[in-house]
Amino acid sequence: MATPRLLGYARVSTDEQATDAQTDELRRAGCRTIFEEHASGASRARPELARLLKEIRAGDILVVARLDRLARSVSHLLEVIEGLTARGAHFRSLRDPIDTSTPQGMFSLQVLGAVAQLERALISERTKAGVAAAKARGRLPGNPGLRKGDPAAIRKTAAARDKVFTDEVVAGMDAWATIVRQMRPYSPWEDVVRVLNQKSGANWTVERLRRAAKRAVREKLLPANLLNKAPRSLPNDRLAMLVVGIKIANPALTVREIAAQLEKMRERTPRGGTKWSPSSVQHLLEQAQKVGLGPVASEDAP
Repeated sequence: MATPRLLGYARVSTDEQATDAQTDELRRAGCRTIFEEHASGASRARPELARLLKEIRAGDILVVARLDRLARSVSHLLEVIEGLTARGAHFRSLRDPIDTSTPQGMFSLQVLGAVAQLERALISERTKAGVAAAKARGRLPGNPGLRKGDPAAIRKTAAARDKVFTDEVVAGMDAWATIVRQMRPYSPWEDVVRVLNQKSGANWTVERLRRAAKRAVREKLLPANLLNKAPRSLPNDRLAMLVVGIKIANPALTVREIAAQLEKMRERTPRGGTKWSPSSVQHLLEQAQKVGLGPVASEDAP
């Protein structure tokens, strides 16, 4: 069995601080590749973390010296680990009892999940109590400048919302960027959305995904050409890219399982039928591979 690849992640809050202590600890743990980040713990903009999550593969382990080096909150930590799990990768903290490749580590993670749920409930409760107290004193919630239409307050609020959206896009890119990068601009946005939603049970819309992709392009995290208009193609070309997208979203799927997924998506076969055969899927994958677009499938077709 191959030894798992260990990818280290070290973070400090300012440019003046050094990551030496963390990188030394990560190298002693066996990490040959280490991504070093200079970013505040409260910031969701972590370009080095986004790059790591883009490169990590099934079987790899993301390693940090301490939990607080990776995540700004328990919910953020669980979000990152969920993304790793979806890729077949694991997470390990050297100074905390978290190692998702072991039963003990998974138990600790479940405890953290319960803590995150409590954390969200307490925040909601405090927010509601604060709004009720303000109303009781005759104060309206929200920004007074916005209520008065003050241009400076409007610009400040718009800039803050823009930053929040950018941070959210960067933080969540590991859940969608790989599929978008592989399928666009060859496939229409509608097909990309179908693959993403089928993979994760998410509720992406074309407009929401295009907006996230545009922001990632603006931040130079994705190439600009994926925003190009999808070229007109023959029906079989579109089906080939759709099958490739499904395979990229879940590399472990066999052609038989991809056929079942296409039926679940109510996608018509190249001949217009509703029943997909593994050989049809295999043919489409081979068609995509000939032009350098498709991954290799598990050949279980008869």
